Amino acid sequence: MVEVFLNRIATAVPRHEVHGAFRAFAAGQVTARDRALFARMDARAEIARRWSVLEPSEPEGSGTLCGFYRAGAAFPTTRARMARYEAEAPALADAALARLGFAAEASRVTHLVVATCTGFVAPFLDRHLVERHGVPRGVERTLVGFMGCQAAINALKTAWHIVRSDPGARVLVVSLELCTLHLQGSSALEQLLCFLLFADGCAAAIVSAEPAGLRMEGFSSVMLPEAAEMITWRIGDDGFDMTLSGLVPITLAHALPDWEKGMLDGLPAAEVDLWAVHPGGRSILDAVEHGLALHQGALAESRAVLRDHGNMSSATVMFVLAAMMRRAQAGQRGCALAFGPGLSAEAMRFRVA
Repeated sequence: MVEVFLNRIATAVPRHEVHGAFRAFAAGQVTARDRALFARMDARAEIARRWSVLEPSEPEGSGTLCGFYRAGAAFPTTRARMARYEAEAPALADAALARLGFAAEASRVTHLVVATCTGFVAPFLDRHLVERHGVPRGVERTLVGFMGCQAAINALKTAWHIVRSDPGARVLVVSLELCTLHLQGSSALEQLLCFLLFADGCAAAIVSAEPAGLRMEGFSSVMLPEAAEMITWRIGDDGFDMTLSGLVPITLAHALPDWEKGMLDGLPAAEVDLWAVHPGGRSILDAVEHGLALHQGALAESRAVLRDHGNMSSATVMFVLAAMMRRAQAGQRGCALAFGPGLSAEAMRFRVA
């Protein structure tokens, strides 16, 4: 059996730090009834910084945000948001590839897998990467689209299958999300909380049979049919509409013990050294910690990524893995775990090479 490795990961964020501006804008839209609850949830979010392709050009607390959203007026159409995605995504991908040191090996890439759920344009990012970075024109391309925050795990799984079937393959995996293009205008608390959480980011990785980095040992998937509407992601006239139920954390906490055996191929959670969990929010991480009875500090990298970057949808778990690879020790076992629409979960088992 061919062994497959996640060799290395590089990450990039836009240059605009927007956490304060987004919080102030949302606070200005909260109804008097929800103001105290909103303030408590803001204080407990455990996010210090977030980054966006949108420049916060207006004073914090004004009725406009980044020249893109305006209180009391119609928010941008889906067409306008997709135009902004098309304009901004390539430069962010370029930044991640530069940090990956991609120029030295672009000609060796045989497969390209792109994951995103926040933008759809054709020709898309795959063509830009071929044209701009010298990837062979015969590269085999795959798009993992609209799978939400778990899409990076699906992209890595696709790369894993490719290398297992062709040991000479060298796969570039890119996960790029511009979540801040899809904020919705509403006084509803559920929508305003998105202004406290989501951000933009990109991760790029190399997957191959070269024995370096993380050995990818297997994947698992699970869906909760009774929770199908707890996380939804639908395309509307005014951007992409997300539903994120407040019941998600407690549902995960109760479901994870039943998932544990299949997710870890029979290994008890206590014997897993490294946990790269998608930080969908502080309450999600608390739920995973509780549901799997993890020791305090087990999700340190996930909490640090949440603090410094917020929730960047599918790219976020790659940021966690990148941070983990910098301190992991040879032989340690690990699990990457992310959640998405459904309610569903994707997991990747790995061992440090």
